Amino acid sequence: METRVEGKPTRLASGFSDNLSETCKMGTPNGRGIHKSDDEIPFDSDINYHSAESSLVEVLGSHSGESLTVHHETLAGIVYRSIQVVIFSNKLNLLMPFGPVAILVQKLTAHLGWVFALSLLGIMPLAERLGYATEQLAFYSGDTVGGLLNATFGNATELIISIYALKSGMTRVVQLSLLGSILSNMLLVLGCAFLCGGIVNHKKEQVFNKATASVNSGLLLMAVMGILFPAVLHYTHTEVHVGKSELSLSRFSSCVMLVAYAAYLFFQLKSQRSLYVSVNEEEGQSGNNSNDDESPDISKWESIIWLSVMTAWISILSEYLVGAIEGASTAWEIPIAFISVILLPLVGNAAEHASAIMFAMKDKLDISIGVAIGSSTQISMFVIPFCVVIGWIMGHSMDLNFQLFETAALFVTVLVVAFMLQEGTANYFKGLMLILCYLIVAASFYVHIDSSE
Repeated sequence: METRVEGKPTRLASGFSDNLSETCKMGTPNGRGIHKSDDEIPFDSDINYHSAESSLVEVLGSHSGESLTVHHETLAGIVYRSIQVVIFSNKLNLLMPFGPVAILVQKLTAHLGWVFALSLLGIMPLAERLGYATEQLAFYSGDTVGGLLNATFGNATELIISIYALKSGMTRVVQLSLLGSILSNMLLVLGCAFLCGGIVNHKKEQVFNKATASVNSGLLLMAVMGILFPAVLHYTHTEVHVGKSELSLSRFSSCVMLVAYAAYLFFQLKSQRSLYVSVNEEEGQSGNNSNDDESPDISKWESIIWLSVMTAWISILSEYLVGAIEGASTAWEIPIAFISVILLPLVGNAAEHASAIMFAMKDKLDISIGVAIGSSTQISMFVIPFCVVIGWIMGHSMDLNFQLFETAALFVTVLVVAFMLQEGTANYFKGLMLILCYLIVAASFYVHIDSSE
């Protein structure tokens, strides 16, 4: 057999010929497969593309220096295709320039109300793309890990904002924003996911893994316990050491909650992993999955890189957003507590909101549960205790006393959501009820005066 490298005929050994033949069966550098008939199934462009490229480089690398150039051109093509797919494939991305505009307005003017609004608009498309990148990564990691990754990247914004606020001594803003994130995820995000998923899939009943929901509900109740007791201790005036016992109890409870969350991760991902197999994965194993024809648009490493980039950019804009809260409160005549509990979490949870709805509409309700309830669990069992410990290290006295009104709102919300999840089914009516409950909570905080002000 003969082939040509740089236009020169070269005789190949039989082993070399077999390798090149196998490579050609996989695909070519331009992303198209070589098939003898139309009946053959083409390879997946994202998964086999890189292996085909690697094989060609290995085969031709010893014969020509031109193969290295082909590799670089192919890498540039991958980058161009990735940017085109992630950035230019959604009309909502037209709002992305509002982020840099918000920074310019902050630097050039003193209109903090505009900075707040522009930052809000700039974060929206980034949050949607964050959900998209996580969905792509879920193709490689599975539904359980995919939901955990989405919750983690979605909460990175809240964690960075909280640490920044703690450095400035704004402990009450940290408490209110994190509380608002929990309420928003459990009521608004999950409610919208159930509502949209139920409308799109109205011809069948949507189901999810009850084991995952039950464990998350138990962890949320444990978090309520950790937050409730310091508040009760404060308002009943039963502290052994006034002003010290409440803080000491909060720090001890935070350490216990962090240990419990670490044990939960081990239980979920290692010890009892089979318990958390989603309904979609079980159907796929039995050959009844209707989504077998779906394939990722970008590779695993592209997804990870885009997740990192989007999270970093969202964190930068969120810092400007937080800095403009007081100015927006004055300009719009809205209480800071309402902005912290209701408006700010809407921005921070935009990633969870977009991805949870997207997964629910595709009948991947287990990922939606992992995003919405998993995010609330992560905030209550990890982010809040972690902020208490970080404040302890920084010398700031942040505790778990979220005041009586806020604690009552959290307790009732957890109970309502736990009852909604106990059957393991979802429909649009359950989603509507959760959204209406969130409207009641939002109205309550609009007329609520923070006792610490």
